[in-house]
Amino acid sequence: MCGIAGVFYNQPKHLMDPQILVNMAAIMHHRGPDGYGYETINERGVGFSHARLSIIDLKGDRARQPFISADQRLMLAHNGEFYDFKRLRAELTADGAHFATKSDSEIVMQLYPRYGMLGMLPHLRGEFAFSLYDQAEDTLFLVRDRFGVKPLYYSITERGVVFGSELKVLFAHPEVEREFSDEGLYHQLIQTMVPGSTAFKGIHQVMPGHVVSIKRVHGKLHVEENKYWDMEFPLEHEHDKDDKRADEYVAGVRRELLEAVQHRLTADVPVGCYLSGGIDSCSILGLSAAANQEPVKAFTIGFDSAAYDETPIAREMAEATDADHHVMSLNSNDLYDHFEQTLWHTERTIYNTLGVAKYLMSQQVRDVGYKVVMTGEGADELFAGYPSFRKDLFMYGLDHLPPEERAQWQAMLEKNNQMFKGAMLAREEFVSDAFVAKVGFTPSCLQPWLSCSGFADKLLARERRERMQGYDAGKAIADTLDADMLAERHPLDKAQYVWTKTMLEGQILTWGGDRVDMANSMEARPAFLDHHLAEYAFKIPPHLRIRENKEKWVLREAMKGLLPETLYKREKFAFMAPPAHTDPVKWEAMRALSRKYLNKEAVESAGLLDHEEVNALFALHDADDAPAELQVQLDAVINHMLGVQILHKHFIATDVPAQAAERAKELNWHA
Repeated sequence: MCGIAGVFYNQPKHLMDPQILVNMAAIMHHRGPDGYGYETINERGVGFSHARLSIIDLKGDRARQPFISADQRLMLAHNGEFYDFKRLRAELTADGAHFATKSDSEIVMQLYPRYGMLGMLPHLRGEFAFSLYDQAEDTLFLVRDRFGVKPLYYSITERGVVFGSELKVLFAHPEVEREFSDEGLYHQLIQTMVPGSTAFKGIHQVMPGHVVSIKRVHGKLHVEENKYWDMEFPLEHEHDKDDKRADEYVAGVRRELLEAVQHRLTADVPVGCYLSGGIDSCSILGLSAAANQEPVKAFTIGFDSAAYDETPIAREMAEATDADHHVMSLNSNDLYDHFEQTLWHTERTIYNTLGVAKYLMSQQVRDVGYKVVMTGEGADELFAGYPSFRKDLFMYGLDHLPPEERAQWQAMLEKNNQMFKGAMLAREEFVSDAFVAKVGFTPSCLQPWLSCSGFADKLLARERRERMQGYDAGKAIADTLDADMLAERHPLDKAQYVWTKTMLEGQILTWGGDRVDMANSMEARPAFLDHHLAEYAFKIPPHLRIRENKEKWVLREAMKGLLPETLYKREKFAFMAPPAHTDPVKWEAMRALSRKYLNKEAVESAGLLDHEEVNALFALHDADDAPAELQVQLDAVINHMLGVQILHKHFIATDVPAQAAERAKELNWHA
């Protein structure tokens, strides 16, 4: 797990400044504090740099990246992990390959010449983002893992392409523009990004499961994007309709998840587990404990609000597995005290301070000497765990139920979902014509955020608001989705597909995952997002994912022997921090930040928001008759308003290239 950066110029003879490459690595020192490297190829206009977090092959400079092949044809910089690499190394060695290191990264240097890029990728298992330059083809490849666990950004400048693991890495290069786009700003205010985009003009993300190929032809760069993997559910009529194979699916989930966990225990450093009160992380801990000879270190976040605290159940699971349990208890003011620093790492706005809690937890993981933890992200996406999935299944997939049974479902949904209204569920039904045309309905997971468009339309500064007249956020998102992956699919499959392409990649794996974990040099490994397990899960019939209104039924049954009875029977509880308005201390901490960043001078100086509308939104929130679900929704919008102002301060008002150069000087990292 590391950070990568690089430049590929459109003219081979453009001078490459190696110190800029080093500065780009230095500004993401948090991703790789164990060393750095850079390489350029003379007269080729290409250079890579790398900040290393040593987890596999710890011995000195032997695994120092970037790698250059013996024949000088290939240059590689890799962030993440390739699992099952020992088997691949053995097979390749038997075929005549020679390895200079014990690093998992080096397998790319042997697989690519044999299979080519698209032929190689099916062999790679894990969470990764990498850059590969092929001198023979004069082509740069930027590759991202199947679910987008690892980030990778790029920008096309007048002189070429600049890329890196974080936005600040690109901004450290003086040729990269630093400016909000109107559309990017708008989507920051409504939480959900357009897949492949960022908040900033001209800055793109490599899409999950995609390769961006940048080929140089006669001094011009030709950019091509190819998808190598997607969530391919069976057609609706191909799903099993009865329960005859239920036990087979239960056993299959258990088998595939255990294999995924075992692969992610591979490391030359200790591996711990994040532990909440949900069956996802508890399953990971249970399997890890069963596969280990020594007690597993488990890390839990506790909140001072009983309605949101899952510590009691986590303790029960830790005791059941003899885990070495570390609990971090957070007070109300802890979260907003660290809000600004968290956003420097997330590089996008956050609707809930869970991201801050995860940032603080990763500090504690690092402080007790751990670099790697396994996490439960992905289980809800594979096995239909979120409240929005149950709602969509009821609305669009259970229309055959008799009236009495539909009434029972309706009552259960109302009871279970009340807590999530305004955040994970919309206060009122929101219909996007673009999604209806593309999917057949507006997925419930997007409704609470698309419904924030009414606020965002007003909050934009006047000139930006005028330029955004008629903009349809739902259409912009829907247009990125592959219609072939949605056609003739079951409604639950469609809902899971949309969530994974939007909320998982743009939220959970970003500001709730990699960015706040790697902020403290800590690698998170989400075993549920192993693509072998995922491809098996896609085949599980919808009625075995949600059964008798119980989410993740097949996973519950698969893990039944590992889970305490209270947890096995417990309904899904979305792990999130208490909204600001629920606690006066937290609310005051948020208002203190607002006085700093949302005052008239600050707002008008940034030119992003309309100060009068900012005040009007606070007044709406504070009205005596404001319903709780509206306050929850406006809490999120307030966090986003704070977020865009903070992002402006750190990435636009600040001279990031100078900041990166100063950081390199402090670290004594030099070309």
